[in-house]
Amino acid sequence: MSAIEYRLPQERRIVTEFPGPRSAALAERRKKVVGAGVASTLPVYVADADGGVIVDVDGNSLIDLGAGIAVTSVGASNPAVVSAVQDQVAHFTHTCFMVAPYEGYVEVAERLAELTPGDHEKRSVLFNSGAEAVENAVKIARHATGRDAVVVFDHAYHGRTNLTMALTSKSMPYKSGFGPFAPEVYRVPMSYPYREGLNVDGSKITGEQAAQRAITMIEKQVGAANTAAILIEPIQGEGGFIVPAEGFLPTLVAWAKENGAVFIADEVQAGFARTGAWFASDHEGIVPDLVTLAKGIAGGMPLAAVTGRAELIDAVHPGGLGGTYGGNPVACAAALASIDQMRELDLCGRARTIESTVVGRMNALAKELDVIGDVRGRGAMLAIELVKPGGQEPDADITKKIAAECLAAGVVILTCGTYGNVIRLLPPLVISEELLDDALTVLETAIRTAAQGN
Repeated sequence: MSAIEYRLPQERRIVTEFPGPRSAALAERRKKVVGAGVASTLPVYVADADGGVIVDVDGNSLIDLGAGIAVTSVGASNPAVVSAVQDQVAHFTHTCFMVAPYEGYVEVAERLAELTPGDHEKRSVLFNSGAEAVENAVKIARHATGRDAVVVFDHAYHGRTNLTMALTSKSMPYKSGFGPFAPEVYRVPMSYPYREGLNVDGSKITGEQAAQRAITMIEKQVGAANTAAILIEPIQGEGGFIVPAEGFLPTLVAWAKENGAVFIADEVQAGFARTGAWFASDHEGIVPDLVTLAKGIAGGMPLAAVTGRAELIDAVHPGGLGGTYGGNPVACAAALASIDQMRELDLCGRARTIESTVVGRMNALAKELDVIGDVRGRGAMLAIELVKPGGQEPDADITKKIAAECLAAGVVILTCGTYGNVIRLLPPLVISEELLDDALTVLETAIRTAAQGN
């Protein structure tokens, strides 16, 4: 990876308790004007961020292992992205592509056609958020097939709109009290190797077997002829960074093709070099019919997309897809610069190096501590599943303790999982080896401390 010239020192530095006085004052102001339903992981307020660090309003410098939930992969203030945004803002901030189109939108679509899996003819439509992309992918699939049913999976997360809440598995905090939800959504079992059962002969259930289990449920409870789409995260995000067993995804793709269903890969969190490939679908060579994209696409600017087979997307009548802000010109400029940085800095390769470093150290720790049930993931999308000693019972309490210990020491980590017992590591792909090493040392200490108190 070529060197980036950082504005901020790439260091962990603690000068106050958390929260510091200025963050505490902001928290009081927030209570009076911000809805209580909006929660924040950290009790500190950000003043600046660069490379692999976040600096709060009290001057504390925290190591960032969250990247705004896999968004700031090229860094929170990558110079190339900043320059592209500044240049675009100086020309125009908005015209609405549906009113007065511009080249940036077209150029982003060209890049997506080039980068996403498959060499078929493709089209793209740009949106603002991952949920919006997923919702429009479902619209496209239903329109193209004339069918209604959408198949999703256990542990899935697809968004917070009414339809995407229906597609999402976890009730709290995403769905509880917000129903009724959109109909014609059907959930089937996911391949979850760590928590997968065994065959009668004691052998592990394979990816193909897990897929066939899901397919049988689709055929018996939904009907192949009624299925508009199979929607899946190639690596599940909020559900626990679950990597399905090898063969699971290709088997589902083959079934969808044979039965005229649209296969939609939700690459919102896993896409854009995060897993050590441009897209998580690439790891098993699957070619989705539609891909939903967001998060890492634009270096922190709000942008999302549906990219896929031309005949599917072009089947929608003119005016049937779009939105006022979709493909905003400033966000498009940021996306083009971010994609260039991913290429120039070989961030796919950097993600694989991060994987090697993190997995090696966490697997060594797992041999020492029986609270670590599983270490998994790909690239810089990695997870540690915490369990109660002696089995696989999820331990959400120790997970919270570890996250709190890390914050107290100046390292930002995120948690996730259906059972709330998974630490997810999503560092910016530009994080230095020295900073990553420091963060992992803090994490190891936090895990040991929490395990001793268990």
